[in-house]
Amino acid sequence: MDFIIEAINLVKKYGDLTAVNHISFQVKPGECFGFLGPNGAGKTTTMRMMYGFAPLTEGSLTLFGLSVQDNMRAIKKKIGIAPQELSLDPDLTVIQNLLVYGNYFDLSHRESRERANWLLAFFHLEDKEKSRIDLLSGGMKRRLLIARALINRPEILILDEPTTGLDPQSRHAMWDRVRQLRSEGVTTVLTTHYMEEAEQLCDRIVIIDFGKIIDEGNPKELVKKYEVTNLEALFLKLTGKYLRD
Repeated sequence: MDFIIEAINLVKKYGDLTAVNHISFQVKPGECFGFLGPNGAGKTTTMRMMYGFAPLTEGSLTLFGLSVQDNMRAIKKKIGIAPQELSLDPDLTVIQNLLVYGNYFDLSHRESRERANWLLAFFHLEDKEKSRIDLLSGGMKRRLLIARALINRPEILILDEPTTGLDPQSRHAMWDRVRQLRSEGVTTVLTTHYMEEAEQLCDRIVIIDFGKIIDEGNPKELVKKYEVTNLEALFLKLTGKYLRD
């Protein structure tokens, strides 16, 4: 398979608003692929189309060679999703959040437990196993959200603003986890507002604004192409310096 994700002339409209406007991109197996753009640029909408939360208006979008319009059940078995929103169940403990999620993928209790134990260790949450969600720090909640997304051993991990609100130490710890997953062959697709995050993690990025892709490529190569000093300067050059609501 040349591309594990492929979008061709992808469009998403909400009434008169075109949130995603005829974009095309491809993601190779095993790479970390990033979407950069201001608020309202279309990043999250694109991610939501990938995991079936938002239906396509026009164009085509395939994961594993399967159309999201016709094969979402099969696709969901092979992907992990960590949305921007902290969608953990506050009525369950840390371990219960993982075990219940494992049920959605028809994992046996033994398999769910083994996988949950490994994930708690991987994200340094072993000592929080029986804690309530409201007692966790923001960084712990974010790590647990990604741990939950990995319960089914996904081939594609979708991360929407994975380190928003985290302190620098937690952000770097999260980067280490993502790097390790990539080294194990997990394809990662993420959106981020942090330029350093994109530089550190992404093999390739697309810069999107007003629903359109402005440019794409390797972060270092794009910086060189536009003759700027870093990715933040490139971002501002392509999307403007004015504030967005």
